[in-house]
Amino acid sequence: MSTHASDPLAALGSLPGVADAVDSVRKAVDRVYGHRVMRRRSNEISSEAALRGARGSAALSGADWALEEVRRRTDFSADAEARTVGAALRLGAEAGQLLSIWRQSPMRVLARLHLVASGDAGIPGASAGAAGTAAGAVGDSVGRPRLDGETVDEPLVDAPLPTPSEVAGRLDGLAELIVAGGEAPALVTAAIVHGELLALRPFTSYNGLVARAAERIVLVGSGLDPKAICPAEVGHAEQGAEAYLAAFEGYLSGTPEGVGGWIAHCGRSVELGVRESTAVCEALQRGAA
Repeated sequence: MSTHASDPLAALGSLPGVADAVDSVRKAVDRVYGHRVMRRRSNEISSEAALRGARGSAALSGADWALEEVRRRTDFSADAEARTVGAALRLGAEAGQLLSIWRQSPMRVLARLHLVASGDAGIPGASAGAAGTAAGAVGDSVGRPRLDGETVDEPLVDAPLPTPSEVAGRLDGLAELIVAGGEAPALVTAAIVHGELLALRPFTSYNGLVARAAERIVLVGSGLDPKAICPAEVGHAEQGAEAYLAAFEGYLSGTPEGVGGWIAHCGRSVELGVRESTAVCEALQRGAA
């Protein structure tokens, strides 16, 4: 059995407010999974959660579109905002395909997420065929950590950037924790993955979208939200960019209160995502009646 000395993520469960946040999230998730609509229309709830989660994530990255606009659009190439929304939608669709890979190779998943966000469907490492051609076409910076001298386009976060060498070391450490597994609650692991990727901004673009997609992968793959109906991205957007950044500053501080506050903020975001999906369940139920 793991101990806190060998399982640092589990140790974070004792930070101020974290145990209460974990318990509150678990109860909220259990409630929505118990809704009668989930017994027969869970696929519809999952699809709607993915759409609303993508809208929320894009909003935090500067493309705050109305839900119905996201729903009706088919072309996401017109301008920067449209490309951001398109990237968020692609990530939402892709996340569920990467669950089995995450625990074995989180770095491969992160590379894939950045490729998908950038509009490239190639497989990391592909060297032949259409995938390899596409990978070469979008530029060498896609799907790999940034190098010295490369700039980062991240519209929301302007905290100091770690150096590429620091990014490489911390990504390796994060990957080792994920592969090793442990006893940390899903919320704790998801929040740390999200916060660390946001702090590192390892890619030249779409770091916020990738960080929130990785958070979703952890929440779903851990079994907390196996049907992907509790979109934390909705809650992050609903709490607003100011609260998001304030909580993130706490994470960056590294203090027990700051890191605990970030985890609790992510927990509240999951609960707001639950509330959103509960409202969808209620609407479907009224329609069925």
